[in-house]
Amino acid sequence: MPEEELQMEDGGKKRKMIIIIVVVVLLLAAGGGAFFFMGDSEEAMPAQGTASETGDIAETAAFTASTALYVAMPRPFVFNVAGSTRDRLVEIRVQLMVRGSDYEEQVKAHIPLIEGTLLSAFSMASADDLVTEAGKITIRDSALKAVQKKMQEITGKQMVEQVLFTGFVMQ
Repeated sequence: MPEEELQMEDGGKKRKMIIIIVVVVLLLAAGGGAFFFMGDSEEAMPAQGTASETGDIAETAAFTASTALYVAMPRPFVFNVAGSTRDRLVEIRVQLMVRGSDYEEQVKAHIPLIEGTLLSAFSMASADDLVTEAGKITIRDSALKAVQKKMQEITGKQMVEQVLFTGFVMQ
């Protein structure tokens, strides 16, 4: 009798395992089907527009489709900012995000120009602004716009997608 109970338990374990596997496969199939049928069909269709708009869209798509590369500024930016109660010393380490190795090489060739542009953008801030997170975001966005504008003037392309603060110290 004890041998029959062991055989029944082994058979029960096998049946439970098969049922679990079938349920998991069905859940995966249902999830995949739901994802497929509920996907947005508008993303697959290109937008209709004029030839210049289509060219801009293609350039933007190529700009965002390339691999993101990061160009580190060789030195941190160290500068004084005036505050309402006292002046502060700020050190910011910056990296620039570009798309594609050709943009990376062109940005590296213009590092002195970019450093000057970033320093002038950073020097417009006050210590009271840089204390808050919103102030840091504002100065980062204004630095990005200034660098993009300068690169547009020099090369005809914005090239830099983001200005990233990799280090921020204020004393």
